[in-house]
Amino acid sequence: MDTVLSGIRSTGRLHLGNYFGALRNFIKMQHDARCFFFIADYHSLTTHPDPKMLHDNVRGVLSEYLAAGLDPSVATIYVQSDVPTVAELSMLLSMHAPVGELERTASFKDKIRKHPDNVNAGLLTYPVLMAADILQHRADKVPVGKDQEQHLEMTRVYARRFNSFYGVEYFKEPTAYNFGTELVKVPGLDGSGKMGKSEGNGLYLSDPDEEIRKKVMRAVSDSGPTREGEPMTEPVANLFTLLRLVSSPDTVAFFTHAYNSCSIRYGDLKKQLAEDIVAVVAPIRQKIEQIRNDDGFLHRVTSEGAERARESSSKTLADVREIMGIKRF
Repeated sequence: MDTVLSGIRSTGRLHLGNYFGALRNFIKMQHDARCFFFIADYHSLTTHPDPKMLHDNVRGVLSEYLAAGLDPSVATIYVQSDVPTVAELSMLLSMHAPVGELERTASFKDKIRKHPDNVNAGLLTYPVLMAADILQHRADKVPVGKDQEQHLEMTRVYARRFNSFYGVEYFKEPTAYNFGTELVKVPGLDGSGKMGKSEGNGLYLSDPDEEIRKKVMRAVSDSGPTREGEPMTEPVANLFTLLRLVSSPDTVAFFTHAYNSCSIRYGDLKKQLAEDIVAVVAPIRQKIEQIRNDDGFLHRVTSEGAERARESSSKTLADVREIMGIKRF
C-alpha cells in the first residue's frame, strides 16, 4: 500500500476550488492508501503570524478539513508541531543541503523579493523542513501544486544524496501525485483565472449564506450574447463552470439553452447559482461550527494523529541517527 503525505497550510481557508479540486480526491484516497495529513504550523512561522491567532488558525483549518470529509479513523491527521522529531530530522538533512542550492530556489528568491525586510533562516531552509515532513514517513506520493514542485524535487535530491553519501538504500524518492486524473479547475468570481485566497475571488466553506449570495451576484459577467451560438466570454464560461459543479443537469441545460437562444438573464442565473452553492456549503459550514466548538473531539483527533505520526517519525529518526553514526553510550 502506498504512503501518501499532504501538508495543509495553517493560515488557509477552504474555498470551493479546494473542495471540488484536491480535497474530494483526498477523501477518496484516504480509504485506499496509508495517508498522512498535517497542518503546517511550523512552516507558517516564517511569516511571523500573530501568536494570539496561530492556534485559532490551526483549529479553523482542522475543523474545515474534518467537516469536509477527512476521516481520522482511517487517515492520520496531525499538527506539525505535535511531532517535534521532524525538526531534528530537518536539522540532520540540512547537513547535506548546500546554502547556494537553497538560495537558488524559486520560492526563496520570490519571497525575498516581495519581503526584503523578512529574510530569515526559516525561509532559506523551508525546502529542508518540507523534505523532513515527507521523508519522516517514507512517503511514496505527495500531492503538490505547481508552486511546490521544485521543493518536492529537492526532497528527491536529499533522499538520493543521503543514500549515496552513506552507502544505503534507505529513503525512497517520493513522486508527485495528481490523483491519476486532471484536477478540476474552479474559476474565481472575478472573470478570469482560478479561485484563490490571494486573488480575493473565492467562495469559502465557512461563508454565511448571505455572504455567498452577495459574492455571486457581484460576479463578473458581460452584456449578453447578440447572436445564437455565440461563444461565451471567459467570465460567463466561468459562471457556467460553477453551475455545472453545483447544479442539477436540468438547471444547466435550462441556462445553456437560454444563452444559446440569446434569452438569458444573468441575474436569474446568478440567483440560481447562489442558491445551489448555498445548498452545498451550508451543511458543511454547520459541521465546521459544530466541530470547531468541540474541544474534546479536536483533542482526540490531534492526539491520536500525533501518536501515530510520532511512531512513524521516531522510527525514521532513529534509523537516520544510526546511519549517520549518532549512537548512545
